[in-house]
Amino acid sequence: MLGVTELEQRCADAWPALVDRPLGQWRLRAAGGFTGRANSALTTGDPGVPVREALAEVIDFATVNGIKPAAHVVVGAPSEAEVEAAGWRVDVDHPGGAESLVMTGRLDGFATPKHADVVVFDAPVPGWWELAAQPDPTPAQRHVLTSGDRVGFGAVVRDGEVLAAVRGAVVGDLLHVARLAVRPQARRLGLARALMAGLAAWGVDRGATTCALQVAEHNKPAITLYESLGCAEHHRYRYWVSNHS
Repeated sequence: MLGVTELEQRCADAWPALVDRPLGQWRLRAAGGFTGRANSALTTGDPGVPVREALAEVIDFATVNGIKPAAHVVVGAPSEAEVEAAGWRVDVDHPGGAESLVMTGRLDGFATPKHADVVVFDAPVPGWWELAAQPDPTPAQRHVLTSGDRVGFGAVVRDGEVLAAVRGAVVGDLLHVARLAVRPQARRLGLARALMAGLAAWGVDRGATTCALQVAEHNKPAITLYESLGCAEHHRYRYWVSNHS
């Protein structure tokens, strides 16, 4: 099983920011404000300077890139206490929730009968964009969601309409899963489960053996779905912001 730092780094590789600058082992990321993951400093590992100095770099980087200074901090990591001691606080107002679970599982746990309506496209189709982001995506959204060597755009398509969508990106032997969404009128039909199975098969074909999902701790339906597929919590992270921001 991957350790926390390696898993977080792979998840970051699978979710590429427009700007991604190293600070020691930290990563300063910006993407026009699209998602906390792509607009925060990943604080796993050693930044190479004292944490207070590193956080000052985070603030300067955010200012230059026009985003709010934020730190992506693993719950219980050595850096967490230092971030708090530097005068930062948990971002309880973060739109997606301050705390998220990172869940992992083996892809063989996703096995279900093949669903004829599931397709994994090499590029997003219009209906996919509507569900996963917005009908007319911004340049930042296009970059984050479409960049990468092995990226797939899963969809359940019926009568030409995309009823469910998901994004997958393979990094090494890890399938990173994100942006799972189902239209309200198509919920409780098993489409999310079918879509996850189709994406898992796509990932296996590209060398993946395990998956990772980053899900807000308040999203109980998603957590229940992933647990039913054999996924379990690996660790948690929270977003922290400066008291002066």
